[in-house]
Amino acid sequence: MTNPGSYALPYDGEAPPPMQMMEMLYGALATQMISVAAELGVADALADGPRPVAELATAVGADEVALFRLLRGLAGLGVFTETAPREFGLNPLGETLRSGVKGSMKEIAQDVGGRTRLTAYAELAHSVRTGEPAFEKAHGTSMWNYLQTHPEEVALFGKAMGNLASEAHSVAFANYDLSDARHLVDIAGGEGWLIAAVAPHYPNLKATVFDEGHVVHAAGELFARVGIADRASGVAGDMFESVPAGGDVYVLSSILFSYDDPEAGKVLSNIREAMDPGGRILILEPVLPDGNGPHPGKLLDVTQLALHRGGIRTVAEWERLFASCGLKLAETRVMWPAGPTDMIIAVPADQ
Repeated sequence: MTNPGSYALPYDGEAPPPMQMMEMLYGALATQMISVAAELGVADALADGPRPVAELATAVGADEVALFRLLRGLAGLGVFTETAPREFGLNPLGETLRSGVKGSMKEIAQDVGGRTRLTAYAELAHSVRTGEPAFEKAHGTSMWNYLQTHPEEVALFGKAMGNLASEAHSVAFANYDLSDARHLVDIAGGEGWLIAAVAPHYPNLKATVFDEGHVVHAAGELFARVGIADRASGVAGDMFESVPAGGDVYVLSSILFSYDDPEAGKVLSNIREAMDPGGRILILEPVLPDGNGPHPGKLLDVTQLALHRGGIRTVAEWERLFASCGLKLAETRVMWPAGPTDMIIAVPADQ
């Protein structure tokens, strides 16, 4: 007989399809729960060890009962752990919601779970029916134009991309040697996080981050903080018009998947024209695999469908795109699941 207050599963092993579907349908709620915990700073408040929920609620400015229910739900998802009745602490997943730690996903959680994105995702059916971005249907303008008029969201987006970049770059460049590079140019590199992560390992490497002025202006402070201000700088401009000349390594990190082939091809053609002889382009994006297996690129592809006009490309699609701009695929380095991105290496077609 089952003891009072306990329950027994009526089956062993994998849940039946309806229950699996139920779990998937509540995935959006899980995103919101994680995002709220990140916004409140729960993980930061637990950095020194587990705390009773009453004390934690005061620290983060939340209702005690509501916070308990949130954290109980997140503990069930493996994000936090209930160390004692009504007391919670961090585990490896919860650690990723702390500020300023290696592998931090805090700002990404806030950005992905934010109202702006969720409003766009609610219009996904529009994208599927028309091929047009759901974001434009929801907000009346493109995501890039929207961000230009919402500085607080630009700041959050920049930090989120910095979180992702630091993790992606540490994996992507761990086994990629840049000792022969003279001048690295990071196209649409925001505040310069990639250069700040890579350049300190190569004392003879000159580096330039290139992006719009309202973003790249912060690069100088970052470069000074990591001790590379004497050989790294920020340049403002529009990558669809031109890019800085004279680089032998150009990097595009999580950029081209937001643009369709004509736009992406324009950027690549500008780089092809600007690069020094013997140069190469390193593209950090997931490469879409074949088959039915799970892969983050498949979900990111639908994200791009909703937010922009681009998508995640297969190897064959990269080859076609490169051929249209006088380039060729030199190598593909698959990083997943060690990191959130892969590396696609392109060189001039005549090289």
